Amino acid sequence: MTLGSLIDKTIAILRRDLLIAVRYRSGFVITAAGSLAQLAAFYYLARAVGPSFRPDGLDYFPFVLVGTGLFSFLISGMNSFVQIVQEAQQAGTLEILMSTSTPGPVLLFLSALSALTGHTLRLLFYLGAGLFLFGVSARTLNIASCLTILGLSIMSAMSIGIVAAAVQLAIHKGSAVLWLFSSASWLTTGALFPLTALPGPVRAVAQWIPLTHSLQGMRSALLQGARLPSLLPEISVLALFSLVLLPSSLWLFSWTLRRARLQGTLSYY
Repeated sequence: MTLGSLIDKTIAILRRDLLIAVRYRSGFVITAAGSLAQLAAFYYLARAVGPSFRPDGLDYFPFVLVGTGLFSFLISGMNSFVQIVQEAQQAGTLEILMSTSTPGPVLLFLSALSALTGHTLRLLFYLGAGLFLFGVSARTLNIASCLTILGLSIMSAMSIGIVAAAVQLAIHKGSAVLWLFSSASWLTTGALFPLTALPGPVRAVAQWIPLTHSLQGMRSALLQGARLPSLLPEISVLALFSLVLLPSSLWLFSWTLRRARLQGTLSYY
């Protein structure tokens, strides 16, 4: 597959999904209203907790704003890969899609690209609205650090999403596995409260979850203006996760796809 054909396919898929999104544009209004309601709930929760509670040296509202926004974005990105396989299985088109000249992992990524773009726009709206409407200063924002952490976080999330998609291909339980992962991560990665509140063994487990380092790095970059050198621990861990997980997840998805073809179970659901 040449670079030109890859670009053409990417444009075609993005154009298709954009037309679908425009047709259901009322969804944008509903999503925005839901995000604002969630922001208001966290804002008043922070007021109820009081200014004396400063997790990691931050006011609680910006702490929970970044934590919940980035966590939801990464989990939604992972879920996009599972939904693509699941919807194709339900529609009976998976076998046709995976029989084209485009490799299965590439087709999976291209299909998830527009969803990832939409999730990114929602993240920017969520963080921007929270910072602007509730008077949180973003003058310490370090753009280079934010983009670096975000890029590495997306690569790690994609890897986990591809693994979940492989599970969906193999045993049709990708959504359940991802739900279990997100439920455990919601507790252990510090989205709502600092890791110091957790028992020591749980904190040790949290260090093996990429989302933990994504949240810590993004809070430092966005709210404390941390520069790249001071974020080297988080960047190094996220880069290591990406280097190990991404090739492994692609191999697992390709192997699961070949196995399903040989067994004739690709169209089962």
